[in-house]
Amino acid sequence: MTSTHEAAPSAPSAPLALVVLAAGKGTRMKSDLHKVLHPIAGRPMLAHLMASAAGLAPARQVVVAGHGREQLEKALGDSATIAVQEPQLGTGHAVLQARAALAGFEGDVLILYGDVPFVRTQTMAAMIERLHAPDAPAVVVLGFAPEDPLQYGRVIAQDGRVLKMVEHKDASEAERACTLCNSGLMAVKGADLFALLDQVGNANAQGEYYLTDIVNVANAQGKTCAVVVTDDPDEVAGINSRAELAAAEGRWQARRRLQAMADGTSLVAPETVWFAYDTVLGRDVTVEQNVVFGPGVTVADHVVIHAFCHLEGCRVESGVSVGPFARLRPGAALEEGSRVGNFVEVKNSRLGKGAKANHLTYLGDADVGAGANIGAGTITCNYDGYFKYRTVIGERAFIGSNSALIAPVRIGADAIVAAGSAVSRDVSDGELRLVRGEQLVKPGWADRFHDAMKRKKADSKK
Repeated sequence: MTSTHEAAPSAPSAPLALVVLAAGKGTRMKSDLHKVLHPIAGRPMLAHLMASAAGLAPARQVVVAGHGREQLEKALGDSATIAVQEPQLGTGHAVLQARAALAGFEGDVLILYGDVPFVRTQTMAAMIERLHAPDAPAVVVLGFAPEDPLQYGRVIAQDGRVLKMVEHKDASEAERACTLCNSGLMAVKGADLFALLDQVGNANAQGEYYLTDIVNVANAQGKTCAVVVTDDPDEVAGINSRAELAAAEGRWQARRRLQAMADGTSLVAPETVWFAYDTVLGRDVTVEQNVVFGPGVTVADHVVIHAFCHLEGCRVESGVSVGPFARLRPGAALEEGSRVGNFVEVKNSRLGKGAKANHLTYLGDADVGAGANIGAGTITCNYDGYFKYRTVIGERAFIGSNSALIAPVRIGADAIVAAGSAVSRDVSDGELRLVRGEQLVKPGWADRFHDAMKRKKADSKK
């Protein structure tokens, strides 16, 4: 039997079409969101699958939908054709709904499942390569050997040739003793697919049209059918419930943590760090405990991300220190050697080289020049309820603690904004801006106040 471990991803020699089955109602998810759009590592499970298949440059992509197809249309846009299966009469019936979308297509067809998101590109490539082997199989099935075969359909094979496919409910005790299971994934030549499907009946325990029966039809015609066996059963694990979704997330995160450490990142407490599907980390990065990476984060070399930080849609350059307890939101860009400290939030803002915002600060829609210092409690007031405005802070400017910079406003290079100021007009280079009310001093007033209140309290108890 061919193992997927032996195959390296390569573009198929013939045109390739994908048929992705996603018509199930997903009732076990108990969700208004379509099952295949539930995210893993910040990305819908369907998008994980389509990204892997993209490595084979498919010429056509068809997603078979039923319940919630409007959500799939919105998510996929024009990247795939939606074929509708209504009612749902089994997997074979589902693939038949792609007939119109594949009219005239003479290449290879790869049949995938939207709730089986982690099939590797190399596994798909191995299936296509096997389809073009000298014995010219009519159908290639992807098999796997789980520790517990459970209720999976069985692949009865000998020397890599499939003799019979049988669903668990229809299998005999001898057939159930076979440990090679059917993942449901198949590769078929486009010229053969629908001719085989047209001969599939529904005389089975479920009264459905099984896709697996095309193997039995092909065998009855004297054609060869082959099996490719994945070396990683986890890649064909389906997701049907929120518990299975969480388990898939856990497996994905565990692998990503190991990969990060193998690539030169130090994770102080690996099990507490959560990555997104597209997180990029440089070498000699240190990530402390309880850090979450949302989508769109790029971190350069020699960065320290302290505990309890959340990063999303941001760019962190070399030598930067982040946190602890910092939040970098989309559009944040921290240039070389800058620092963002505890309880600092940065959104759509740039911190120049060596700039610092070490404590309790909100920087939204701001440009902070190199070497500037942002004092504790500073906020950029960027929103008036209708529009967003930018704050520009010059190089080496010093913003005193508890300052409010009311955008749009520009603070010049080497300027100083005194602590407690609310700045609504531009500050020139090298200028001091002090915006405070005059202090009122009344000697002895507090002592007299305390004495009067103590007497009043004593009288109230009489």
